[in-house]
Amino acid sequence: MSEQSGAQAMQFGIMSVSDITRDPTTGITPSEQERIKATTAIAVHAEEVGLDVFAIGEHHNPPFWSSSPTTFLAALAAQTERLIVSTSTTLITTNDPVRIAEEYAMLQHVSDGRMDLMLGRGNTGPVYPWFGQDIRQGLPLAIENYALLHKLWREDVVDWEGKFRTPLQGFTSTPRPLDGIAPFVWHGSIRTPEIAEQAAYYGDGFFANNIFWPKEHYQRLIELYRQRYAHYGHGTPEQAIVGLGGQVFMAAKSQDAVNQFRPYFDNAPVYGHGPSMEDFTEMTPLTVGSPQQVIDRYAAMREHYGDYQRQLFLIDHAGLPLKTVLEQLDILGAEVVPVLRKELAKNRPESVPDAPTHAARVTARFGDGPTRQARPGANRGDNLTGDSPYQDSPAPAGAAFGLARKEA
Repeated sequence: MSEQSGAQAMQFGIMSVSDITRDPTTGITPSEQERIKATTAIAVHAEEVGLDVFAIGEHHNPPFWSSSPTTFLAALAAQTERLIVSTSTTLITTNDPVRIAEEYAMLQHVSDGRMDLMLGRGNTGPVYPWFGQDIRQGLPLAIENYALLHKLWREDVVDWEGKFRTPLQGFTSTPRPLDGIAPFVWHGSIRTPEIAEQAAYYGDGFFANNIFWPKEHYQRLIELYRQRYAHYGHGTPEQAIVGLGGQVFMAAKSQDAVNQFRPYFDNAPVYGHGPSMEDFTEMTPLTVGSPQQVIDRYAAMREHYGDYQRQLFLIDHAGLPLKTVLEQLDILGAEVVPVLRKELAKNRPESVPDAPTHAARVTARFGDGPTRQARPGANRGDNLTGDSPYQDSPAPAGAAFGLARKEA
C-alpha cells in the first residue's frame, strides 16, 4: 500500500484557475512560462505552510495555461511529500473517458496515491466543438462518460456501447488503479442539480464551488446531494462527502486588505467592472479583510451547509503577483487554517466521515491485508490470449469478443 498522510476530518487547500492576467498596478502581464513556474512555487509553498490540497483547473484557451493538468500535477507530486494534488475541474464532457482513466490512474501511481480529481463540464462553451462535441449534449455527455470511466476503473475487461463514442470490446485500461482502489472523484458544480444527483448515485463527493453565488444557491444543491446520497443507500445525509470553494484576501489590518485587493478585483476578467467589491463580498463568500474576519466567515460555513470534508481557497488569480500570493499562503497556514481546523472539529459528530484519502479507502477495502498488485499475464497485449490480461482477475466469459452481458 502506498504512503499517505494520516486521517483528517477536514482538508484545507488552494485551487487555481491558471489565468494569466495583467497586474493592474504594474501593467505587466506574465508570460506562460513565468505563470507556470509561479504556480509551481505556490503549490509547493502550500505544503510548506501546512495545507493539504492543491487543485488546478483545466482550460484549453488563452488566457489560461492548464491544458494538461495531469502533466503539471505529476511534476508537482514529484516535488512534494504530503500534498494531495487534484483538479478543479477535469472536463468529463470533452475528454475521452478512456484517456481520463489512463492518465489519472497513472497520476495515482506516480503520486503514491496523493491525488484525486474533480469532474465537471467547465465554463467555456467553445471547448465543445474544439473537441468534436455538441454543447447541447453537455449533460448526457457528463452522465454517459462518467458511467464508462467508473466502469473502466473497476473492471479489468470492459465491453461498452453508448451514444457518444465507438463501442469497446474486451478493452483494458492501463495501468490498473493503485492498490486496486479507483481514484476518489468529486463532482463539481455551481448550478446543475443533475450533477449533484450523479455524485449521489455513485456515492462520490460533491464539490460546490462556493465563489460566485449567494449561499442559498449552494444550500439547495448540497441539500439535494445529501438527500439523494442517503436515498441510494450510501449512508445518512450527514455522511455525504462535501467540498466547498472559497475566496479570500487578507492583511493584518482589514482596511489594508481592502486597499490592496481593490485594483485586482475591479479589473479581474471574471468579475471586474461588475458589482462593487463591497456588494460582492456581501453576496458571496469572498472575504477581504483581517485573518480573524476570514476565520469568522468560514467557521460559520457548516451552519449553512453542514459538516463537510474539504475547503479550498482561490488566492492566486486576477494578476496578483507571486510575492503577494506567497504572503497570503503564509497567513493561511499560520493564522487561519489552524484555527479553522479546531473550530470545525468542535462538536463534529463521530458519524461524519473524515476527508477521503487513498490510505483510508485502502484500509476500508482491505483492512490490514494485502492490496491488489496488478500483474499482467504473458499474453500478446491484445487481451485476446488467455482468460484475462491479469493473473489475478479472470475476465467475464466472452468479454474479449464483446459477448459478455452488457451492463444495464
